[in-house]
Amino acid sequence: MTFLALVIKAHRGRQLAELGAALGAVGGLALLLGALMPLARRAGQAIGGLLIGGGFVLLVIAIRWGHFH
Repeated sequence: MTFLALVIKAHRGRQLAELGAALGAVGGLALLLGALMPLARRAGQAIGGLLIGGGFVLLVIAIRWGHFH
């Protein structure tokens, strides 16, 4: 049994999915820049990993509760 405090409609689900995909893309760029610049390696990996993880969480929420198919 799942209780969801927010009601996510289809339009909001699409917006969450778009935001999740954008976060994943920016996270990938952060990983790329972190790999290219030796001084920003750890920061790029940390920021990139957090952004990709957050993007996938938003995608899961959009698919599961946001009626995004």
